[in-house]
Amino acid sequence: MRWWLWVPFCCVLTACATTPVGVVKVDPREAHSDLTRNVLASNEPSRVTANVLQEHNLAELYEDEPEKALGALHVHVTGDAVRGSALFALAELSFLHAERSNKPSYYLAAAIYAFAFLFPEAPAAPPDPFDSRLRLATDIYNRGITEAFKAADGFHVELRSGTYSLPFGEIGIAFDETGLLWAGRRLTDLAPVAELKIRGLKTRYLQPGVGAPLAATPVVLPGDAFADDFLSLSTKVPVTAFLRLERPRSQLKGSRLEGTLEAYTLRTTFASDENTVIVGDRRVPLEIETTATLAYALAESPIWEQELSRFFDNLGMGGRQRATLALGEPYRPGKIPVVLVHGTASSVGRWAAMLNRLVNDPRIARRYQFWFFTYETGNPIGYSALLLRDALKNAVQRLDPDGQDPELQRMVVIGHSQGGLLTKLLVIHSGSRLYDASFKRPLDELDVSENTRELLRRARFVEPVPFVERVIFLATPHRGSYLTLSRISAWIAGLIKLPFRVVGATTDLLTRNRDALVDPDIRTVTSLDHMNPRSRFLQALASIPIASGVHSHSIIAVKGDGPVEDGHDGVVKYASAHLDGVESELVVRSDHSVQWAPEAIEEVRRILLLHAESQ
Repeated sequence: MRWWLWVPFCCVLTACATTPVGVVKVDPREAHSDLTRNVLASNEPSRVTANVLQEHNLAELYEDEPEKALGALHVHVTGDAVRGSALFALAELSFLHAERSNKPSYYLAAAIYAFAFLFPEAPAAPPDPFDSRLRLATDIYNRGITEAFKAADGFHVELRSGTYSLPFGEIGIAFDETGLLWAGRRLTDLAPVAELKIRGLKTRYLQPGVGAPLAATPVVLPGDAFADDFLSLSTKVPVTAFLRLERPRSQLKGSRLEGTLEAYTLRTTFASDENTVIVGDRRVPLEIETTATLAYALAESPIWEQELSRFFDNLGMGGRQRATLALGEPYRPGKIPVVLVHGTASSVGRWAAMLNRLVNDPRIARRYQFWFFTYETGNPIGYSALLLRDALKNAVQRLDPDGQDPELQRMVVIGHSQGGLLTKLLVIHSGSRLYDASFKRPLDELDVSENTRELLRRARFVEPVPFVERVIFLATPHRGSYLTLSRISAWIAGLIKLPFRVVGATTDLLTRNRDALVDPDIRTVTSLDHMNPRSRFLQALASIPIASGVHSHSIIAVKGDGPVEDGHDGVVKYASAHLDGVESELVVRSDHSVQWAPEAIEEVRRILLLHAESQ
C-alpha cells in the first residue's frame, strides 16, 4: 500500500488523540485578569456570573436576547429556593445590559438585585467577607444608584420620590427631602464624585462602603440665620445616597416593590459611627469620597483666577476690603481651630494637599476644624495682619459669645511665606519697635486724621492674640526675600492698587508728615516693600521674639542637596527662614511651595497631634 494513502487515516488518529480539556501556561497577570474580570472593569461579566449563565443554559440567549435571559433568570430567583449566586449574576448582567442599552430601569434593577444579595433577610446569611463577590456587588449597587437617578443633564444625580419602572414591574420610592438640609442650607447639584478622575492631588482617600458617593453644593435658605456663619461659599459637602428595601428577596417575588431613598452627609471623621447605616441588625459603613469632593470643589472655585488679581487689585467693590475668614465646615464646639494663611499671589487652594491628608486622619479630624484666611496679598503686611487679627477675634466672639468652648482658646495658626509674617504678628509684643522703624515722632504728634492715627496704632502696636496657642511657619521670609531686591520687583510693586483706607493714610503721612518719616523718600508701601531685606519694618519684626507661652515651629524649604545654611527655595534663603527659639525646625528638600511636600505635611500632622495631646 502506498504511503500517501495513510495520510487521511493518520490525521483522524491525531485528531482523536487531542484532549478536549487541557491547560496552557500563561503569564500570571493574564491568569489573574481572567479570574478577576467583572462588568465594572471590562465589557464582560465575571467568571462566577458566566458560570451561572452556563448552569441555566442561558449563555447564548443572553448574547442574542439579553432581556429574555434576564427574565428567565429572574423567574428562577423568585422561586422557592433563591440562591445568592443567581442574585449576584442578575445584578452584574443587569448592569451590563443597562450600559449596552442605556435603559435606566436595568441600572435600578442591578442595584436592587445587588442589595438583595448583600442584605438577605433571615434565615439566609449575608456573603462571607472573603467572598470576592461582596465588594463587586457593593460597587454595582453604588454605581446602579448613581446611574438610575441621573438627572437630565447626564451628570448630576436627582434624588426624589416617585414610581420607577423595573424590567419586571415597578418600585415605589419614598425620599425624605430633609436629608438634603445641612447647616441651615439646602444641598443641591448632587455630583457623582466616583466618576471623577482627580489631578493635582497624589493621594485619594475614601471610606469604602455602601451607597453612591456624591458632592453637593450648599445653598443658604432665604432668611436663615446660618447665612453669616463664616462657611466658605465654595464648600462642597460629601453626601451618600442609600436605597433601602425591607425584605428584598421576598419583595422580588412580586411586581410592585417598595423602597426608601436616604441621603447622609459626612460626619466628623471616618472613625465615627455616624458615617454608617444600619441594615437589619448590621451596621454598615457608607461609601464616602472626601478627596474627590475636595478636588471637585477646588475645580469649580474661582480662587485660582483670583490669585493674581487679588495681588494687584486690592480695592474691591466700592473700595471695600475683601479679606475673609472662611470655615471649611460648620463650626463644631469642642474642636480646635487650625487657621491656614496663604502666601503672596496665592489662595486657599494651595493648601489642598495638606488639607487632604489632615482631614482624612481620624485623629486629626476628631480634634480639629480648619479655617482659611484669604486676603489681598499686595497690601502692606502690617495692614493684612490687622485684618487677620480682627477676623479671628470677630469669629471667636460670634461663634462663642459666652466663652463656653475652651478649644477655641487653643487655636493653631499656620502661615506659608508672607502668611507666616502675618502669623508672627499675631504672637508678639511689639511695643513701639514696629512704629519706630518708620517714624521719628510719637504717634500722638503726627498731623493726621483720627482714622489714620487709629489705623497706625492698630497696625504698628500689636499684642499677642490671647487664643492663639501655637504657630507653624512654612518657608517664611522673616528677613525678607532676595527676589524683592530686583528692579522688576520695584516695577511690579508700582502696579499694585491699595485699598482706599491705606491710600488715605499714606496721603496723610506723605503730605503733612514727611519730616516725621525715618525715610522721607518713601512712597506707597506694599507687601513687596515689606518683604525687602532692607525694609526697616521687616528688620524690626525679625528682632521681636515670639511671646512666652506660645509654641512655635518652622518648616524650611531648601532646593537641591547642597549645604542647608547656604541654600534657598527659589524665593527665600534658609538664613531668612530660620528663626531662633522655635521648638522644632524641619528642613525639607523642596521649592518654595513646601506645603505640598509630603515631609512638610507629615510634620504639620505630627505637630497637630502633639498639640491635641498637650494641656
